[in-house]
Amino acid sequence: MAFVTDFSSHRSDWWRQAVVYQVYPRSFADADGDGLGDLRGVADRLHHLAALGVDALWLSPFYPSELADGGYDVIDHRDVDPRLGDLADFDAMAAEAHRLGLKVIVDVVPNHTSHRHAWFREALAAGPRSPARERYVFRDGRGPGGALPPTDWQSVFGGSAWQRVPDGQWYLHLFAREQPDLNWDRPEVREDFRTTLRFWADRGVDGFRVDVAHALAKDLVEPLRDLGMPEAAGEQALDRMPPGAHPFYDRDEVHEIYRDWRRLFDTYSPPRTAVAEAWVPGARRALYARPDELDQAFNFEYLQAGWDAEEIRAVITDSLAGARAVGASATWVLSNHDVVRHASRLMLPPGTDLDAWLLSGGRAPRVDERAGLRRARAATLLMLALPGSSYLYQGEELGLPEVADLPVEVLQDPVWEQTGRVRKGRDGCRVPLPWTTRGPSYGFGAAGAWLPQPPGFARYAVAAQDGVAGSTLELYRTALRLRRKLLEGEELVWEPASPPGVLSFARHDGWRCVANLSGAAVPSPPGEVLLSSVPLGDDGVLPPDTTVWLA
Repeated sequence: MAFVTDFSSHRSDWWRQAVVYQVYPRSFADADGDGLGDLRGVADRLHHLAALGVDALWLSPFYPSELADGGYDVIDHRDVDPRLGDLADFDAMAAEAHRLGLKVIVDVVPNHTSHRHAWFREALAAGPRSPARERYVFRDGRGPGGALPPTDWQSVFGGSAWQRVPDGQWYLHLFAREQPDLNWDRPEVREDFRTTLRFWADRGVDGFRVDVAHALAKDLVEPLRDLGMPEAAGEQALDRMPPGAHPFYDRDEVHEIYRDWRRLFDTYSPPRTAVAEAWVPGARRALYARPDELDQAFNFEYLQAGWDAEEIRAVITDSLAGARAVGASATWVLSNHDVVRHASRLMLPPGTDLDAWLLSGGRAPRVDERAGLRRARAATLLMLALPGSSYLYQGEELGLPEVADLPVEVLQDPVWEQTGRVRKGRDGCRVPLPWTTRGPSYGFGAAGAWLPQPPGFARYAVAAQDGVAGSTLELYRTALRLRRKLLEGEELVWEPASPPGVLSFARHDGWRCVANLSGAAVPSPPGEVLLSSVPLGDDGVLPPDTTVWLA
């Protein structure tokens, strides 16, 4: 068959079918040996991303932070945390990425700041009803002496979303109390963030990942509305309210903010791109990806789908239709810094309480690592065959499982304490990467790592898989190389007569993807095998938990 390449990193719409690799800087590579990953470590290891074949790297926050929420509590949106380097290190890292042909996407956190941000310190000093407090969401409390929170709104991390300050007022924090929410009704807040976007775009950043993109606009008209339900954190309430009616999530007014950003992005050549982290229903999520807004939005329905062919098929069909309706391309993701790694998650029985599973140290139920890796490899080939952009999370190309048995005394995620130690949090997917099979941190750095790596990480190390036929690392490299050759257009056609539990679709120029998600072998589909998630035998069958690309 003829291979057609329809992708160029020089195109202004390079993002439409890009493969983006998420780097969690504190866990990627440690250049100075202090146990914490840094920007020089990222720069030193960029050749790994180039050899992998990705198109871009997305950097999770590297800004000054006290790490109350893994870097998402930002003290200064236009600087680098000294523990991770400085602006010169960022510039050197970005220059090296561009030299290697990689685009650079940075995480921006517009919903909140750190409580150590200069604005918030000024707000506390200025007192109630001062202009400085108007940049945030301060309110008087309810009840005698204002001793009760202004509303029943709950923090994502547990407990009230309001924190009282010594003068008696309360401020809103949808996440940790160290993360006060900004008031996006204020023009100076909007202008300051325009300055932040220009600051990074002027340094050559190609795009932005927008944290909590659905939460910026809030209904702050008095009296503030209670949600009146136990899960008052809000996302669960979205499907119980008319679209756009939630007091602080997915309000229609948020889209004018992103239209304003689009006007700014379009002043650059090529225009800067952005992807929204918006935990909203699919039809509403597509609105963030309209051409006059952010280009793309993360597809969390796909991440949350179980290992079920019909469920995944429905998600794929709906996602493609939603993206097409607004002129965007679909996005696909299996793992990130906030969820249990898919090499473990996809092996858990449907309906498993992930918080309870983590609290059990991954023992109730136990996950067969070998079976989990097999299923993860099949899931990856399925994802990479889909039209649109794929977002990879660091370490998945090594097949890393979740580190579910981290001792509680080493946990760093604030979820652990904020929920009264009933949710273990996200540290298990943030354990630093293994680069070599030996050393105090398996090549992550010269010393130990900020989160302990299990001994089993040695067999997943880059050095253990590099050049080894059949390894997960080589599977990713081959898949991404083939994907560039095969990629054309943004359509797929489902094959009408697939066996139960099998997903089969045709792409352009005659190539196909077939994924057997059932528990039984099925007859091998006809065609030349381009790539399979596991080696295929000569018995004429496609085994369970296997994906194959066919000419």
